[in-house]
Amino acid sequence: MRLIAVITLFLINLSGPAWAEARIALVIGNSGYTAVEPLDNAGNDAELMAQSLEQVGFDVTLVRNASQVDLKLSVAAFGRDLRAAGKDAVGLFYYAGHGVQSFGANYLLPVDASLTVAADLDLVGLEAASVLRQMASARNRTNIVILDACRNNPFTDIPDFNDNGLAEMKAPTGTYLSYATAPGAVALDGVGRNSPFTQALAEALQTEGMPIEKAFKQVRVKVIEQTGGAQTPWDTSSLTREFSFRPGRVLTAEEVAESQLWNVVKKSADPVQFMLFLRSYPEGLFAGEARDLLSKVLADELGTTLPETAAEAVAEAPPAAPAPDRESTLMEQARNSGALEDYQAYLDAFPAGIFAELVKIEIAAIKAKATEDPDAPAPADEQVAALAAEPEPTGLAEPQREVFFDQPLEYGIPQILGKTIMEVTKTTPMFPPIEGLPEPVWKDQTCSNCHLWTRDALCDQAKQYVKETAARALAKEHPLGGTFKSNLKVWAQGGCR
Repeated sequence: MRLIAVITLFLINLSGPAWAEARIALVIGNSGYTAVEPLDNAGNDAELMAQSLEQVGFDVTLVRNASQVDLKLSVAAFGRDLRAAGKDAVGLFYYAGHGVQSFGANYLLPVDASLTVAADLDLVGLEAASVLRQMASARNRTNIVILDACRNNPFTDIPDFNDNGLAEMKAPTGTYLSYATAPGAVALDGVGRNSPFTQALAEALQTEGMPIEKAFKQVRVKVIEQTGGAQTPWDTSSLTREFSFRPGRVLTAEEVAESQLWNVVKKSADPVQFMLFLRSYPEGLFAGEARDLLSKVLADELGTTLPETAAEAVAEAPPAAPAPDRESTLMEQARNSGALEDYQAYLDAFPAGIFAELVKIEIAAIKAKATEDPDAPAPADEQVAALAAEPEPTGLAEPQREVFFDQPLEYGIPQILGKTIMEVTKTTPMFPPIEGLPEPVWKDQTCSNCHLWTRDALCDQAKQYVKETAARALAKEHPLGGTFKSNLKVWAQGGCR
């Protein structure tokens, strides 16, 4: 039988998560008191907590109905184990049972405690501070003390026991102290199998990736709700490092890149950026959030509620296959110019494309604005005119010249001189393709990795720079520099030869 148990334990450890540090817990549940009022749930609470802690990687020692000798011996052994585990170990002490305070000190009561005068308390009980001293002696970085031990005062007929509950203790550096209720208050034993505090705690510590501070805050909220405000769990912390009972999964390199990109995209409030993100990560960590934000941004841009069919199409449509290069380019050009004819050009070319629903909404919004005030200039007219009057972003004068697809460029900054148009697209960007994009995402990459440029797609893009309404796009910095845009414009004017 022992061999079977060992093999079973080995298989559990093999299949379970690997914890970064040793985790050692002492759990004590005292319910069968002989000289004072017994507690129905303290033993059940200790069993529940022991099981829950084992599930999150703790090596648990469970002690039930401890006498004074058992209580002191188990705490001493806990201290030895913690000292042997090293500085990275996590120690946890949990106690459910009777606890009292006297002269500002807290005492945990063994089941054989018998008391007639308050002066004998330290002779029959265990001072809670002795647990903290054992932990401090281990010099480990993280310790947790949880006391569900202020249910009532079992010595109400003894003078000098006038204080309810437990007194607040100072947490040594690296310690998290949690009480089932506020200092001086009384906790409830519970009407079910477990106390409200321990039941809520057992659930909270199973949440993946939740910091300990947030876990106990969640416990506090739940206990207040369940007790109608009669009990408020209390905690104090001097932790110096992050701790979670069940650490979150370590992200892969791809997930880290996705997270970095999403942190930039979600701040853009640009529907196209959301769509492109979803196309790259249709089932990613942030896909749901991206779909929700996309729907909201579209509604905000239009100043109305998103039509039901369009919202469903955007938020619930299955991931589409990667868009052809020309489709993506046309959509980017339409968003850059904001012109009705550019959106219509996309829709004519791709009536069932990935961005079709978005384009239809944009076209409807542009037409609606024109109908409301037909004599008013287009919203971007004044901006476009001002940008068109500005000098080229690089400050270089543009001479009369011809540009050919397969001949070296003769105008521009040094990084593009002597290269053909296609050769330039394969060089490293000088500016981020999206403002604020972290350097590791685009630095030392090539623009062709983002756009998959072909000659036809480049020609479509270049033609946009010929239009008067493209002044805004020309004034906006390009990842390959403003003079590359200028060369594309001249190339398009010559028929993309």
